[in-house]
Amino acid sequence: MPKRILQGTVTSDANAQTITVLVERRFKHPVLKKTIRKSKKYRAHDENNAYKVGDSVRIVECAPRSKTKRWEVLEA
Repeated sequence: MPKRILQGTVTSDANAQTITVLVERRFKHPVLKKTIRKSKKYRAHDENNAYKVGDSVRIVECAPRSKTKRWEVLEA
């Protein structure tokens, strides 16, 4: 099974080797036909602390790194 790749914006880089990425998805409501925006935050592993708040990054699934980290940064 292929690993999922998501794109989002860095919202926090306060922790060592960890960034918080906000991923937003848009879809059309099945009944109302209105475009809905839903977002979710993921904690991702950033080995070199290279990314700062506001950067656009792509993250990929990985084996669990800690209690909350299941993603790692693929590229900017």
